Amino acid sequence: MVNTILGAGAIAGMGWWSYENRRRKRHPISSGYQANIQLPYEEEFELYHNALSLCSMKTRVCLAELGINYRSHHIDLIETGAYENIRRRLLNVNPAGTVPVLLHRGHPIYESHEQIRYAAAQASKERGQLIPEDQELKRQMEYWIERSSLTEDPISQGEQSAGNAVPGLTLPLFASMIKDVPLWKIGEGLLFHFDKRRPLLFIALKLLGLKRFPSLKPLMGLYQRSRQQMAMHLDALENHLNNSGGLWILGEQFTLADVSWLVIFERLVQVDSLAVFLDGEQRPACSNYWQALQARPSYRKAILEHSHPTISRGTQRLKAVKAADPKLRYALDGC
Repeated sequence: MVNTILGAGAIAGMGWWSYENRRRKRHPISSGYQANIQLPYEEEFELYHNALSLCSMKTRVCLAELGINYRSHHIDLIETGAYENIRRRLLNVNPAGTVPVLLHRGHPIYESHEQIRYAAAQASKERGQLIPEDQELKRQMEYWIERSSLTEDPISQGEQSAGNAVPGLTLPLFASMIKDVPLWKIGEGLLFHFDKRRPLLFIALKLLGLKRFPSLKPLMGLYQRSRQQMAMHLDALENHLNNSGGLWILGEQFTLADVSWLVIFERLVQVDSLAVFLDGEQRPACSNYWQALQARPSYRKAILEHSHPTISRGTQRLKAVKAADPKLRYALDGC
């Protein structure tokens, strides 16, 4: 009798998984504006985004700089509490299951670097110009956008951009934040996530905790390599800022390049690593640059007003554990 019940339960469970998996339709997407896709919308611009997502922050900053209002759809990632990115609500908008997604009159624009270019091109001159007219300056802007962006395989390409160095640096924050997320919620990723390595990573971080992070040799090696790569990118930015002829990357004009780098510095704050890279006399131009970025209204509107309690608790917990454990602090900060 017990075996019969267990067998029936297993069959029912497999049937439910198969049915649900078919309904969560997934497939790769092309980046940029999708003229051939029309989705339901209520406002001219709508944004599906996440508070922690580096790319989401970048698109929000751009829209704030341009004064573009939008309907906000916050999508939780497991880091902020749930796997909403692999559920039908988002998959119907982006079958790749990633954020952010910007809708303009129902047409999606995929990938944040394409979204900021599109939004800046759509904005009127009264809203501000984030793209220089001079072709040489535009070429420089594109270089610094790419130097800060995430690519499809960031882990193996950290030397290519600061954005690619970010995931490795975020690992301790993940270990801190995931403490607030129940295991059963992470389990949804094992059932439906496209890349099973991600839920397995979060399960390992959940079970081992932040204090044991240095004992995870592959992850610790990735973290230290990412720290070196970020230092290299910031050195390049420091040198450029010293010769830019103004406060911003292109000198006097604030552009999409600055939008892209603002979120890099914000992530360093979230992972409690800002002092590692800007402490004391090292990189004074970057320090002044970061202070200027924080003074812009877009920083308050796009970053501070989208704070998330799980992120805040994770950062504070990370700080507290490092303060209480000098060995852990040295392993993470190198000082």
